[in-house]
Amino acid sequence: MGLRRPGLFGPGRNNLCKVLCLALLVILCAGLGLAGGSSQVDFWAALGELLEGEAVSPGGKILLYVRLPRVFAALLAGAALAVSGMLIQAVLGNPLASPNVIGVNAGAGFFTFMAMALFPGVAGAAPAGAFFGALAATLLVYAVAAGAGAGRLTIILAGVAVSSIFTAGINTIKTFFPETLYNGSTFLIGGFSGISIQDFSPAWAFILAGLAGACLLAGQVDVLCLGEETARSLGMGVAQNRFILIVIACVLAGSAVSFSGLLSFVGLLAPHVARRLFGQASTGHRVLLPASALLGAGFVAFCDLLSRVLFAPFEIPVGILLSFVGGPFFLFLILKGRQKRLG
Repeated sequence: MGLRRPGLFGPGRNNLCKVLCLALLVILCAGLGLAGGSSQVDFWAALGELLEGEAVSPGGKILLYVRLPRVFAALLAGAALAVSGMLIQAVLGNPLASPNVIGVNAGAGFFTFMAMALFPGVAGAAPAGAFFGALAATLLVYAVAAGAGAGRLTIILAGVAVSSIFTAGINTIKTFFPETLYNGSTFLIGGFSGISIQDFSPAWAFILAGLAGACLLAGQVDVLCLGEETARSLGMGVAQNRFILIVIACVLAGSAVSFSGLLSFVGLLAPHVARRLFGQASTGHRVLLPASALLGAGFVAFCDLLSRVLFAPFEIPVGILLSFVGGPFFLFLILKGRQKRLG
């Protein structure tokens, strides 16, 4: 298309170094998540057991069956929600958009609850429901905003309304199927307590495929960010590429919601921090998307660790911590945007 696509070596040739530092930070957060918790475990002895192929001690079993799945789930959910948020912001042209703000999480949660209620015990029902719910919510918000003139405020207001509708649907299903949705309260807040490999065994493959697809289409995201007219003049099929990116964002958000619950603000925080670290104008999404994935993964894994150790031996759902951090950040972005308009 005649555009120079920025790579990892942008201005100052330090982008690769930053990405590597983020990767090391994620590894550190994962290691701390495995070593720390409400139960005292001899981490190195337990790790030695796992490396030998067996877990016979209580510490080894805690590491293998409790902490390892939990950390893996936190990394997957954080990366998926962060990249989903970055794609949604780019497609809708709204930096305040994220899976939870515009109702994507609520839609995924509603259809997940419906699948759990109507098809209890059916493998793959919850992830499939989460995907279709996320897609339905995104398309509904996009259609309402397009019909009313897709301004930034219109998208947010449409998302709030859609989120309220799906949340009401979730509460309705909880009322009629209380015995099926025994962990409904935890799902609504978001968390990883008691999670096992089987809980996200169908979803992890969709998340990895979605992350790979998003990175492969990073150049298309850059072109879309130039505006519809510019993208069309460069020969892009705007509607087709936008729909493909929406589907990828929904696959990521829906898959994460299916096992993590309605985690909030990860898809808002991570993309903004990534843009602050790298600068969108000079870097592009070939770097911003992987950086956002790493930031989201490390952030959720670290918050999950805090949720386990801050009030040990008691534990709070990680979604509570994310809301405490993300809520003020969202208000800050709103006030910052208002100051720019007044300036």
